[in-house]
Amino acid sequence: MSELDFTPTHGGPDALGAPAHDFSTNANACGPCPEALAQVRAADATRYPDPAYTALRARLAALHGVEPWRIVIAAGASEFIRRITAWVAQEDRGAHGEVVLPATSYGDYAAAARAWGLQVVRAPQAARRPRLAWCCDPSAPQGQAQPGLAASIAALPEDVSCALDRAYEPLRLEGEQALAPARLDRLWQMWSPNKALGMTGVRAAYAIAPTDGQEAVGALLRLGSSWPVGAHGVAMLSAWAEPAVQAWVRDSLATLREWKAAQLALCARMGWQTTPSVANYHLAQPMTTDFAGLLAGLRAEGIKLRDCASFGLPGQVRMGVLPPASQAALHAAWRRLAGAN
Repeated sequence: MSELDFTPTHGGPDALGAPAHDFSTNANACGPCPEALAQVRAADATRYPDPAYTALRARLAALHGVEPWRIVIAAGASEFIRRITAWVAQEDRGAHGEVVLPATSYGDYAAAARAWGLQVVRAPQAARRPRLAWCCDPSAPQGQAQPGLAASIAALPEDVSCALDRAYEPLRLEGEQALAPARLDRLWQMWSPNKALGMTGVRAAYAIAPTDGQEAVGALLRLGSSWPVGAHGVAMLSAWAEPAVQAWVRDSLATLREWKAAQLALCARMGWQTTPSVANYHLAQPMTTDFAGLLAGLRAEGIKLRDCASFGLPGQVRMGVLPPASQAALHAAWRRLAGAN
């Protein structure tokens, strides 16, 4: 087995480099946020950060109105997924419990569970020994509000840890989070602001622990590495907590709504079927007899779409909302490829 067998399936740059028009990731296409980018560029890379991230945790706690001890700094969302899964597996004491996932979800939830010998269950009602449950709202890859979210969480046994992935909450273009604050306080809430800031190359994230999670926070800190986030990640997360940066993200949503409407209209003109979403990305199904050939042909022209086969949705692509120039490039390339066939 080669090392490539362990390469995760993801959007973004690949062996061909960075696509000129990258529809395959869900980053905020209005970015990067100028103020956050300036702070990252100004970060002092000659020094270690404070290993306790004292000031950063206080800033993030103030943003969310929680106590600083509840903030757990992570080297990206994927690192936190691995760490909380490791903690759950250790608590399970080798009993091979289960991790409950949505019907479709980010692949790292399942990968982390399997790496620790935990079983993956896609239907909550079928779980016998759940140890951890993941929720995501807006969902991946559909970008939809997760149906029955509150009821699903309420149905979990009291001793089951539940984590809500809020990566795309800042990029929600319609509706609002359905969970009441009291319910959120019982969950782990995972935030990865690099998507909303249009700066996915900076790996830094954080989680908010439940109000009764002080002992668990200690366990997660013991499982983490020293300085999981470097100076540039600290700068990005610090910027994220600033009112001006939060305002920039909110202001970008109006532009993303316009671009999304245009992109959905373009898909309709190309005969691609789309499904509703509330976020800055959506699913589309190209009407073609050569799906793989279409994706390869578009990639050769500098346009990348996210194949959703790894999500269990073959023949569909996930498309992040991009500006009009990228949409025009997609349309032109699609017409050339359709003409060639």
